Amino acid sequence: MRCSVTLDAPADYGGWRRAARDLLGAGIRPEEVSWHTPGDAPELFAGTAPPAARPAALSVPRDFLELAELAVRHSDGERFALLYSLLWDGRRDPGLLRNPAEARMVRLHAMARAVRRDAHKMHAFVRFREIDTPEGERSVAWFEPEHHIVEAEAGFFQRRFAALRWSILTPRRCAHWDGEALGFTDGARRADAPAGDAAEDLWRTYFASIFNPARLKPDAMRAEMPKKYWKNLPEARIIPELMQGAEGRLRAMLGQEAKPPARRQKPGRDAG
Repeated sequence: MRCSVTLDAPADYGGWRRAARDLLGAGIRPEEVSWHTPGDAPELFAGTAPPAARPAALSVPRDFLELAELAVRHSDGERFALLYSLLWDGRRDPGLLRNPAEARMVRLHAMARAVRRDAHKMHAFVRFREIDTPEGERSVAWFEPEHHIVEAEAGFFQRRFAALRWSILTPRRCAHWDGEALGFTDGARRADAPAGDAAEDLWRTYFASIFNPARLKPDAMRAEMPKKYWKNLPEARIIPELMQGAEGRLRAMLGQEAKPPARRQKPGRDAG
């Protein structure tokens, strides 16, 4: 029997868990299930909904469930199928879900790391710009996540910017905070976000003032702040200039002049 499962959202972890329990209870093999989220292209040969069945009783390690909750936020189109196949085989091999060397578990851990890294970049590189709206001032940011992390990470911004009314627009999903409740809407376009505001010149001035050339490590900086994020960062416009002038600024900080080192004199011989 070919079954088709459509979840409510791209990172619908709760929906995946409920569907997986029903499928396991009905004895539906992983290769007989196709997983879908809103916006997916329709299947050429669509399957039926999973049959009603008593949910399977399955003891699953907590570590695996935590990994699964991260993995469903990954953009890999096979994420739900991968997780279900691990649950299916885990019934016969209880140690499978605790084996980090198993090929599918290796892939699962890599997906979780990628999602964590994407969340870290979102926390670090979201920049709000102020706009006027009929309801008053609103802070709006544009960000381009690699994975489906917006809903999971919106709480971070709610706590950090609780006093603001803000929106974070992304191509995948948008988050909005009105001072009382979080809301979510479909993805947006870059043109829907403001290009800049009057505060950005002040921010660039501040960024330049705290830039420490003595701590400049270009390779490490590019690893932490990849260039793909620069286009959305107000300070990115002055980063190349700051990097280019870092050596001169460092000499100035140390009170040194840019001159070659003195040549060492060889001791002379006594005449005689």
